[in-house]
Amino acid sequence: MKNRLLTLTLLATLIGIIVLGTVFFHHVEGWSWLDSYFFTVVTLSTVGYGNLVPATAAGKIGTTVFILLGLGIFAVAIQQFGVFAMRKREEHVDSLMAMISSPPPANEDDAPNPENASSEAGHTHKSR
Repeated sequence: MKNRLLTLTLLATLIGIIVLGTVFFHHVEGWSWLDSYFFTVVTLSTVGYGNLVPATAAGKIGTTVFILLGLGIFAVAIQQFGVFAMRKREEHVDSLMAMISSPPPANEDDAPNPENASSEAGHTHKSR
């Protein structure tokens, strides 16, 4: 429950940062919604293509603050995704190890009947 709440909070925060960045750049820089969203995601992911650059003083200051706040949130989100993936892999490995450590019997036929074995052994012994 705690991990789910943390994941949902982190996801909501990440979406909130992207929305706030998009709205900010749309109004301050006058970019289209798509360009503002694109710049926000590219900046948060530290890709930085350079095809969009803030031109206003408010846009430059806002970008600096946005990077400092948003990058930390983005990094935590990526780290939590990695923890989730590692946990799932460990669960998968554990289930595989459980299957290997208790394999089914090699021969699932009925166990030999000791009476049949002794009579067969006696029968073959007599024929010699």
